[in-house]
Amino acid sequence: MKQKITTTFLLLFSLFLYSQEQQFQVFFDFDISETNTASTDNLQQWMQSNPTAVVEKIYGYCDSVGSLEYNDVLSLKRADYVLEKLKSNNINISDKAEVKGFGERFSQSGSVAADRKTVIYYTIPLKKEEPVVKESLTDQAKNLKTGDKLTLKNLNFYNRSGVIVPSSEPILRELLTIMVERPALKIEIQGHICCQLGTDMENIATIRARAIYNYLLENGINKNRLQYKGFGSSRPIHPIPERNEQERNENRRVEIVILESE
Repeated sequence: MKQKITTTFLLLFSLFLYSQEQQFQVFFDFDISETNTASTDNLQQWMQSNPTAVVEKIYGYCDSVGSLEYNDVLSLKRADYVLEKLKSNNINISDKAEVKGFGERFSQSGSVAADRKTVIYYTIPLKKEEPVVKESLTDQAKNLKTGDKLTLKNLNFYNRSGVIVPSSEPILRELLTIMVERPALKIEIQGHICCQLGTDMENIATIRARAIYNYLLENGINKNRLQYKGFGSSRPIHPIPERNEQERNENRRVEIVILESE
């Protein structure tokens, strides 16, 4: 049972690391074991476009002209020729790669030109996603100096209000911790909105900046260390109208500007 589970795990791991098997074909002139001109160019282009390919199988074939024995040898020569081309261009050949010649012993297509071929079966290793290490607000604040700017990412408010959604409270607590641990910091809280050019008719940017100001005051931060200001949509990161929700979120933000750090 344990061996079965291990085998299943290795299979799933292999599928995770590699794409599905793909194939690429090259063609040959009559009774020739080297690719024709067009296929030589195509093979070179394929190798340049797929430098990370892992070749699993190389199968050679022939048309039905000639004896079975002769075509078996010729098809293997075609497969070997392609193998050497791949190796000389540093294409990765699997340790378990099959290189075989089938001669004319396969279902012929009816086109002799199409049957004179070699098929490369390959996979492309999937790129391993590197984990994104998100730097905390506290980490970002360690080296803050006068003039620096800190964006409170994922700080969200209920629509058209200064009421912070509960999921954003940890960000406020982190900001409060920074202000407590660095008593020399003086900051300006700057509010920005998205989506509309011109005047912030409801003054939402200022209302939200003031909400952060009030939170810090209520939690013991001296008002002499705090200022707040709303800029409406006058300082967008992305042009308005934004192209997508990500750009809207990045324009709709609260930033902390360091006025004094010592």
